Amino acid sequence: MVHIENLVKRYGDLLALDHLNLDIKEGEIFGLLGPNGSGKTTALNCLLALLRYDKGRITVFGKDMTPDSYELKQGIGVIPQNVAVFDQMSVYENIDYFCGLYVSDKKKRRALVEEALKFVELGDYQKMRPKKLSGGLLRRLNIACGIVHKPKLIIMDEPTVAVDPQSRNNILEGIKRLNENGSTIIYTSHYMEEVEQICTRIAIIDKGQVLATGSTEELKAMIKTGETIRIENLVLTEEHLADMRELPHVYRLDYQEQTLVVRLSSAKHNLVRFLNYLQAKDIPFGRVLSELPTLNDVFLEITGKELRD
Repeated sequence: MVHIENLVKRYGDLLALDHLNLDIKEGEIFGLLGPNGSGKTTALNCLLALLRYDKGRITVFGKDMTPDSYELKQGIGVIPQNVAVFDQMSVYENIDYFCGLYVSDKKKRRALVEEALKFVELGDYQKMRPKKLSGGLLRRLNIACGIVHKPKLIIMDEPTVAVDPQSRNNILEGIKRLNENGSTIIYTSHYMEEVEQICTRIAIIDKGQVLATGSTEELKAMIKTGETIRIENLVLTEEHLADMRELPHVYRLDYQEQTLVVRLSSAKHNLVRFLNYLQAKDIPFGRVLSELPTLNDVFLEITGKELRD
């Protein structure tokens, strides 16, 4: 559905996209992850033909995307990170306005607006102005404006920023329903648990390049981390830390503020070894956590950065 080939974009001396290659298949919820400044937004703006690029090729629905590819753009819906609605209009009027950019027939438009209102569960708020809506409801309005014309491809740029957990769950369930109804979705987020929950495939981008692509399980299989152990409220000496570094499968050990975090290359019997060591040395400790690799571990190991860097 989307093919990006050897995409290069420069801002003066800054190389924002460095021969970026990406393929997104029809029917996917495709997660796009990268730290700030990685090139995600630039890539999406090039995909939408909002930015001219220096080199490369972009096709959408099998056709070249250009600034005047209006037919292609009619099949795309965009939900930006910053809510983009008109405060002077009601909820209904906003959705109707954005639908009118694609659909001129009033009868057909009315049916699409009603369907979008029902989909995001804003029927009881359709006469209200956006300023009167909570953050979660405002995000739902933002989504309704982007999907009302039933696009085949939907680009969602952090649609759950600054919303409460219940609203976030509603939005995520709505995204899955959109996908089930036939839309292919490109999804960016700083919330790793969201990406793990809904994305069928994920690309990790940094410095304008795709570093890794695959399902969550495929990405986890690419990294060294097999288990992470966290032990809180314990006092350790340098001798203790040296001993622990010699335990099997340990490849990274961090100890700060009486909290020990150990990354291991295998997930078998590690916790038992650490607890046995602490017992043998008569070292008291507090809460103990053991986790299998997460998407955050994948991101940290592949990029060397936290996602919010």
